[in-house]
Amino acid sequence: MPGNSRNPTSPKPDGTRQLLQGGGGILGSGILAGILLQTLLGGFSPTGASTNAGWFAVIIALTCIPFGTLLLGLGIAKWLRNRRAR
Repeated sequence: MPGNSRNPTSPKPDGTRQLLQGGGGILGSGILAGILLQTLLGGFSPTGASTNAGWFAVIIALTCIPFGTLLLGLGIAKWLRNRRAR
């Protein structure tokens, strides 16, 4: 039966690569925003960032870092599951 044939050398794409790339990209953007905040955008104090661009960097860092970490963690979990299933 041609419908039941499986090729074990070419796995079916399940979105693992996209999760890893997306999570890594978003996490990297958040880390970059934090580094730029500290180095070029005036840093921050207990009362917040010192410039308007610094506030944008804070917002980007505080949204991208947690979300990117979650996406990257999900991608790693899927990658480990797929690796174990082979």
